Amino acid sequence: MFSFHVEVVLKGRDFAVTEPVVVDVPPPARWDDDNVRDVLVEILRAIDRAENPKTAGDRVVILRGFSWIVEPNGSDVVIAIEIPMGAAVAGPFTADQSDLTARITRVLALERQLTGAPNTIH
Repeated sequence: MFSFHVEVVLKGRDFAVTEPVVVDVPPPARWDDDNVRDVLVEILRAIDRAENPKTAGDRVVILRGFSWIVEPNGSDVVIAIEIPMGAAVAGPFTADQSDLTARITRVLALERQLTGAPNTIH
């Protein structure tokens, strides 16, 4: 089990809330693409919980319709996500920035293939 925090700022609010997250994955340096997918799903669920605290914890999440970036944070990195309802920063994670960026890119490309979404979103 791996735990981290997600700082969430919802649209129309000028303050952040912290959502704790626990995911059944190894430490970030050992994440594979499936682990990255699990982490992204839980980050999006954390944003949803910030807006809807009584939301079911196992709600289905499809990984599309959001902007993201992996940013350095000292010697670690964070994952920043923006969706129409707000934005979140998760971490910090002890992981290589370029490797994590590549993993997220692959995970999202596979998600588009599995859900039949177009490769280009405008």
